[in-house]
Amino acid sequence: MSQPTKTSRFWLKAGGLGLALVALSAATGWSVAHYGSAAITAPDIAKVREALKLRLPKTPIDAIDCKGLAGLCEVASKTTLFYVDTKAKYLVIGRVYDMEARQDLTAARLLALNPDLLAAGAARRTDGENAGLPQQPTVPKKVPLTGLDPKGAIHWGPANGPKAIVFSDFNCSYCKKLESELIAIGARVEERPISILAKESRRIAEAVICADNPSAALRKAYAGETLGPSKACDTKGLDTNEGFAKAHGFGGTPVIVRPSDGAVLEGYRAGPELKAFLANSPTKSKG
Repeated sequence: MSQPTKTSRFWLKAGGLGLALVALSAATGWSVAHYGSAAITAPDIAKVREALKLRLPKTPIDAIDCKGLAGLCEVASKTTLFYVDTKAKYLVIGRVYDMEARQDLTAARLLALNPDLLAAGAARRTDGENAGLPQQPTVPKKVPLTGLDPKGAIHWGPANGPKAIVFSDFNCSYCKKLESELIAIGARVEERPISILAKESRRIAEAVICADNPSAALRKAYAGETLGPSKACDTKGLDTNEGFAKAHGFGGTPVIVRPSDGAVLEGYRAGPELKAFLANSPTKSKG
């Protein structure tokens, strides 16, 4: 698989979200460019499709939506999602996050396209399907669980319930939904916060970890309640969580890991699938 050169990527950091911005040129290939927004109307979609066919001839285009993203067009290609400007000159790979609504728009669309995708994941490609697009790191199906710091975990749920390790972000709406499903199946959860969506996520995680009752603080955090000042404590366990997540390509949340063998299940899942996965029943689980 070919990858763009180092000079072909220009990274923008905004609220913890990284966007890869690249310029497409049929003549010169990948090059660094500065993105400018432009308005678009419905009739222009046909032109966007034609430009994409010219510049990404090996990439199947299933749907294009140019509404509501301030000049960006959302492009669906099988289970991949990416964005282009109205002339399909610039291509954006990453997440679109509505800061006013506090919603990861990309995650919601990816989950609608394919529930098996990581809920907060970004656009990826399958070998041979999307030649010419950069590829995000692939999350392994199993991870070793050595080296995780006990101080980076909040334990909750009945002690005799099915056990799960969950990497989460307190600003992630799908993590909140997952919490409800885990409660419903009576899981014993080892929750490990990581800061994916915003710097505020780290502050909340530290407040939860350092609380007198971390599991109660976790409930308040997911309920959107403001956590009061917490006592000072060792938060290096959170650094370990984030280092572990980065090392294994966890680019979004939630990520569920089965403690018995390190098997990984990405994204929000409903109770029955969670229960089957945690019980080590692969025939019933899509993970």
